[in-house]
Amino acid sequence: MDQRDEQYLRRAIALAAAAPGVGGRPFGSLLVGPDGSVLAESHNTVPGDGDITAHPELKLARWAARELEPSTAAGTTMYTSCEPCDMCSYAIDRAGLGRVVFALSGEQFLELSRVANPKRVERDGPALFDEARAPIDAFFS
Repeated sequence: MDQRDEQYLRRAIALAAAAPGVGGRPFGSLLVGPDGSVLAESHNTVPGDGDITAHPELKLARWAARELEPSTAAGTTMYTSCEPCDMCSYAIDRAGLGRVVFALSGEQFLELSRVANPKRVERDGPALFDEARAPIDAFFS
């Protein structure tokens, strides 16, 4: 991490600090292009949107997947105030972003917030492999 990374990370933290003032939760992120320009910024809007997926990292990953060429996305860096959750991490990977720099780890966040991890929903599977694979085989053949 260098001084430029710290500068952008401080901007993510500032976005997080401002979010509660506009009805969000204290998380902020920005996406920086290969040339060092800020391409997009976001903060958590879960309460205001009534959308449990309105995390800034997910919103920026979706924006990048829609708006950037894959080669440009691969050269970007996302700066975020807190380590992306599993949902956001998957979206970041699928969007093909190049790098993520975060301030707080997920563990540090849980310690500071005293928020309990959500209860894991019971899962059963895999099952019906031959039936389930048919649409996948048809699509990818």
